[in-house]
Amino acid sequence: MVPQKQAEEAMVIGDIINVTEANEGEEEGVVDNEPMVSFKSLLWHGGSVYDAWFSCASNQVAQVLLTLPYSFSQLGMLSGVILQVFYGLLGCWTAYLISVLYVEYRTRKEKENVSFKNHVIQWYEVLDGLLGPHWKAVGLAFNCTFLLFGSVIQLIACASNIYYINDRLDKRTWTYIFGACCATTVFIPSFHNYRIWSFLGLGMTTYTAWYLTIAALIHGQVDGVTHSGPTKLVLYFTGATNILYTFGGHAVTVEIMHAMWKPQKFKYIYLFATFYVFTLTIPSAAAVYWAFGDQLLDHANAFSLLPRTGFRDAAVILMLIHQFITFGFACTPLYFVWEKVVRMHDAQSICLRALVRLPVVIPIWFLAIIFPFFGPINSAVGALLVSFTVYIIPALAHMLTYRKASARQNAAEKPPFFLPSWTAMYVVNIFIVGWVLLVGFGFGGWASMTNFIKQVDTFGLFAKCYQCKPPAHHR
Repeated sequence: MVPQKQAEEAMVIGDIINVTEANEGEEEGVVDNEPMVSFKSLLWHGGSVYDAWFSCASNQVAQVLLTLPYSFSQLGMLSGVILQVFYGLLGCWTAYLISVLYVEYRTRKEKENVSFKNHVIQWYEVLDGLLGPHWKAVGLAFNCTFLLFGSVIQLIACASNIYYINDRLDKRTWTYIFGACCATTVFIPSFHNYRIWSFLGLGMTTYTAWYLTIAALIHGQVDGVTHSGPTKLVLYFTGATNILYTFGGHAVTVEIMHAMWKPQKFKYIYLFATFYVFTLTIPSAAAVYWAFGDQLLDHANAFSLLPRTGFRDAAVILMLIHQFITFGFACTPLYFVWEKVVRMHDAQSICLRALVRLPVVIPIWFLAIIFPFFGPINSAVGALLVSFTVYIIPALAHMLTYRKASARQNAAEKPPFFLPSWTAMYVVNIFIVGWVLLVGFGFGGWASMTNFIKQVDTFGLFAKCYQCKPPAHHR
């Protein structure tokens, strides 16, 4: 009981440190007027359980909402629904493992009197502290590459969406424009400052999801609609890896936890966020697939098939704003890593940090112009990066961290009430590693890269307007 009591005391100390950091963080723009401080706190400085929930839910459903009907056309209705629930629950479990490892790392460090003032803990640092430098290198490589391409996908999605409102400019030109707009995220210091953005972002995706559902049902089934999926293994596993990607917001989980005043309360937040996400993704994907069927195989963006109305234009605009927010979510951990590399992470000046961060945006911008393949790139990223970052690495790291009896006995977080045995936890983790390695990375990697190469052969690199209709400005 003594080690457990020490761990609890360490967490209390951690809470005090977190609150202190939160208060210190507000000193950047010290204001004497109390109501102004409250207003700033209301909109800008979040660290509650609710902020974390909004961040997790908002980060899960961005542009992928628009590609899920495309995945359903590859998978068929039944597989689409089952795989969403399956990968959603797997994602919840590995997010829980990440939260446990974060608490373990932080508890150990605080026992050594390590201070995290002006320092944001990141996933690769957790791996380094618990398992050593080799794991740090692996975590850093996968996380940074995943976040890089996650940001690329947001830019591609912005260009793809705005094109359905204004096709006077091609998608590549829109990518240039939105690259410049998204670069302004360098001014958002940390996940503490996403309170109002997370709230608005989830509202935007909620509107879009229900617009897709209702618009598809009102539109009804197109003449001669067919629902032939699944027809080919390549298409089936491409769709499956896109769904695997859907529930892969874990690359920012540690940063969201660190932004909380009481990070040990994070444990079940991701689960509740995922349940809400199901209410958005399953009805919208099922309704659009029901209405358009196999036509979706050639339309990765669901907006492209729905008739233009004021409601659709509103959904497009809201998704554009949300993709800007999600770009910030994906880029902020990259900004932190880069700041640490150039030793500017503890700089107090927001403008100086923004200037230092700008080089991170340039390769993202460039890659979005080279590979503008909306839909196929989601699957490729899901198979090759999300499979390791979100599922395999957290499960392996948890097993190795608690492989010794002493580590299990002194664990800061004991097994959850619904799975109280360490053996049961190991069984679940081994299953996840085996399944995702074989199905997600193996079959999914083969299928998604086959599909991706096909897109490159069809449209070429630097495609000016991927999956565009002939211009018709007055349609």
